[in-house]
Amino acid sequence: MITFVVSLLALFFGYFFYGRFVERVFGPDDRPTPAVAKADGVDFVVLPGWKIFMIQFLNIAGTGPIFGAIMGAKFGPSAYLWIVLGCIFAGATHDYLSGMLSIRNGGANLPDIIGRYLGNVPKQMMLVFSVFLLMMVGAVFVYSPASLLQNLFHTEGTNLEFLNDSVFWIIVIFIYYLIATMMPIDKIIGKIYPLFAFSLLFMAVAFLVMLFVKQPDIPELWEGVGEASLTTKNIFPCLFITIACGAISGFHATQSPLMARCLKHEKMARPIFYGAMITEGFVALIWATVAMYFFYNEPVAGYQEMKGGEAIISKAPAIVNMVSENWLGVFGSVLAILGVVAAPITSGDTALRSARLILADFIHMDQKSILKRFYICIPMFLTVIALLVWQMENPEGFDVIWSWFGWSNQTLSVFTLWAITVYLVRERKNFFITLIPAVFMTTVCVTYLLSEQAFHLDSVYASVIAAVTVVVSSCWFVLWLVNYRKTLK
Repeated sequence: MITFVVSLLALFFGYFFYGRFVERVFGPDDRPTPAVAKADGVDFVVLPGWKIFMIQFLNIAGTGPIFGAIMGAKFGPSAYLWIVLGCIFAGATHDYLSGMLSIRNGGANLPDIIGRYLGNVPKQMMLVFSVFLLMMVGAVFVYSPASLLQNLFHTEGTNLEFLNDSVFWIIVIFIYYLIATMMPIDKIIGKIYPLFAFSLLFMAVAFLVMLFVKQPDIPELWEGVGEASLTTKNIFPCLFITIACGAISGFHATQSPLMARCLKHEKMARPIFYGAMITEGFVALIWATVAMYFFYNEPVAGYQEMKGGEAIISKAPAIVNMVSENWLGVFGSVLAILGVVAAPITSGDTALRSARLILADFIHMDQKSILKRFYICIPMFLTVIALLVWQMENPEGFDVIWSWFGWSNQTLSVFTLWAITVYLVRERKNFFITLIPAVFMTTVCVTYLLSEQAFHLDSVYASVIAAVTVVVSSCWFVLWLVNYRKTLK
């Protein structure tokens, strides 16, 4: 528990000190924001700061800081290092600066930002890449909440037995997705998201209290970073893909423009963008610790002490259900599970909203008319449904989509970090705050693709690939920087 407490404090101080440093590097000012200059009553709408924070937090949370942290806990206490360092120096920095770049570019979507700073070819690649990623989010984030809701209700042998059918909940969630994707942002999202956010935060606080009550004996960082690993996968690069949303996630850069279109002042951005990511880091830390109790607790693992946990359960939704029921009782577990359910549902609908806006910008279709919004939503939702059907019909479908989602998610962060780095160079600001994370995440994504996801190369070759990637990406940047500075003379 000492590592856990130190990690919590590190995130807290990271927000106040490094977050303030990043804010000073960018330099927010008093210029009119897109919410004011381009107000349209649909997507460009001024909202209160507290409400924007709640929406941003739910937009980026999803199941990543919960399910990803649970799966990442199998790597042992090294998960703490990645969540803390990744969140402060990579994820929150990435979220804040991508949000600010959207504000400075009139509320631009991520592909437009990448095109502005990396060129037209990367822009077109990221347009296709980001839309497909967002539709994968819509598919992945339907399945997990439907599974949790299915297990929440015990109505066998009654007229309400349909509540035990995951297909029923999938249909309900899709109907909500369609409505929320097309309606003005302040009509549904702006009204119900704060309630969902409070539910998710209640869940995190409840488990935090229970952790201090139980004081579980779990592996500490000084006992060895990789010694307590329960998985055969290599820490590098697998840990950095498994725990994404709790450390750094490219998906967040697709969500930040939604809230960049709702801020009244630029100086509101640090609590919203940097702060929401730090809050997500807290959630990831709590769930990683809960999972470590479940897997590692001495003298016996937590699953052996729980009702229904006679055998190790490795599926994250099952662990959420089991720990919630055993720690929080019936009422508390219902609230906790609803918080876990709300996170992916709310991330799914804003993901599809982002996809709609990106496609609308690409084909230059105005979005004030609900009929035009519907035109874009039809093919998009049909694609998501097709992905979901394939996922449900294949036993390993969810794992396959999740693994590709994880790699795509982090690859998107690579392009975003490089785009921000180019911006900082052009503005003669401290570009090292994104250059170092950009090189690191480039190395992670290339190594994971070749060694784990696609070609399954030996770990020795993977290490060589990682080293070469660091050298090549660093040399490419230095050459570009030298040539760019020559053009200024």
